[in-house]
Amino acid sequence: MLQNLFIENYALIEKLDIRFSKGFSVITGETGAGKSIMLGALSLILGARADTKVLKNESRKCIIEGSFAIENYNLENFFSLNDLDFEAQSILRREITPSGKSRAFINDTPVTLNVLKQLGDRLVNIHSQQETITLNDANFQLAVVDSYAGIDTDLKAYQEKYFEYKKHVKKLRDLKDIDSKAKSDMDYVQFQFDELEKANLQIDEQEQLEDELKLLSHAEEIKLALVEASEKLENSEINVLDLLSDIQKSIARIAIFHPNTEEISERITSSLIELKDVSRELNFVGEAVNVDPMKLNEISERLNLIYQLQQKHRLQTIEELIEFRDRLDQQLQSINSIDDQIDELSKTIAIEENILNTLALSLSEARRNSSPAIEESIISVLKQLGMPDARFTILFEPIPELGRDGIDKIKFLFNANKGSSLNEISRIASGGELSRLMLAIKSMISGRQLLPTIIFDEIDMGVSGEVAAKVGEILVGMTKNMQVITITHLPQIAGKGETHFRVYKDNKGDSTQSIIEELSEENRILEIAKMMSGAEVTAVAMENARLMLSN
Repeated sequence: MLQNLFIENYALIEKLDIRFSKGFSVITGETGAGKSIMLGALSLILGARADTKVLKNESRKCIIEGSFAIENYNLENFFSLNDLDFEAQSILRREITPSGKSRAFINDTPVTLNVLKQLGDRLVNIHSQQETITLNDANFQLAVVDSYAGIDTDLKAYQEKYFEYKKHVKKLRDLKDIDSKAKSDMDYVQFQFDELEKANLQIDEQEQLEDELKLLSHAEEIKLALVEASEKLENSEINVLDLLSDIQKSIARIAIFHPNTEEISERITSSLIELKDVSRELNFVGEAVNVDPMKLNEISERLNLIYQLQQKHRLQTIEELIEFRDRLDQQLQSINSIDDQIDELSKTIAIEENILNTLALSLSEARRNSSPAIEESIISVLKQLGMPDARFTILFEPIPELGRDGIDKIKFLFNANKGSSLNEISRIASGGELSRLMLAIKSMISGRQLLPTIIFDEIDMGVSGEVAAKVGEILVGMTKNMQVITITHLPQIAGKGETHFRVYKDNKGDSTQSIIEELSEENRILEIAKMMSGAEVTAVAMENARLMLSN
């Protein structure tokens, strides 16, 4: 329920802080005093759109804040789904800055306007003379029937399974789309994979082949250089090894006469040994180098294949080609597994459909069984509200496939005139008839706590006397299970309020302001007397007002 409403810098309201009681509150005041302004401000924290025109002082921001007791309305899931902290006393706030920027908060956490509206719709319903959208809304009509039928728990269980079923249906559709596209691409993917698989690529292969290619491409040049070097070392008529050996012997002979030549002799001996080893290595390497045109051609062809694959797939290395081949393999395996996934998911969906059809039929049966009592209750209240010939019925139209609420589509059919045919409410009901029909519906569902707070804006339009008194009684009856706030011009309704507020304009100072005040018992008597007799309050009107309040 709405506990407190704070308004600052909105339209004609400078600052307003008002507390509402749990039961039946009435708001009275002259036309234009600002009652609708207060409702406009309240609608902002319920998610309505606004602009800077609402600012009383355009240099300051506008603030509207409402405090709500929400512990008994099963809103924990809503808070959890929207990552909000649930608090039994929750605060909705809206700010509009002079620049036109709007900000919304739930318990001091910033939220989108859509989230604010979703919560607001579940906390407060504002009913005005012009309101027809809610009454004509198919979802609202179905919610009325479900609330009366008491199938909220069963409907929630159905919807949980339905949303899971819809996720599976979407997944199946996505899989089929993937399967269709994948199979159209499968031949090309398979061709790419087969080409890479056939290539039998090996890690480090490219570097080894390129080194071998260099060797084979220069084999004759290498072999010639090696032979030439070997010949000059030891196989030619005058070779390096023989000359060095002679030098070593000559120095060795004089080493005994000249000590300094002993070290030189050793160094020459060491060089001779090293050169002999070099000579043997040259022979070994030279024998290993073969001129092999066939091998050269084979390696060239292999490298050309690797280069072509790299260029084709825009890759740089053998490793990248191998990784790409493996990805293609996984893609092919995935394509082959999609059919299995589709078959498995199709079976799951078929089972879910059977379960949902059973649950939907049960929901439909409960709705149909409760509809006669709903029709009877609404007609009874309409008769009390001065519509003795009113007729009301609920038309059930099955829908071809499972929906969020089952298999039922319903329409409220109505006619207030004797002998006239029933039709949809939007086509035949006048404003006054709509207002009374909505009151009848809301009074019927009030015990189900579908609407925790209802605000009626001049629901008494077009009624008076005994019917007005009956409207008041119905409103009081609704407060057993919900909070009711009513803006009224009729003393018969104002007199039944537990709390009475008066809205008036204050023209003192530099600007006009709308002010709301809670009336004391004596001031209530005076206010109701004015509503009876006008500005000139008579003693009779005062006495009648006292009598009305005492009753």
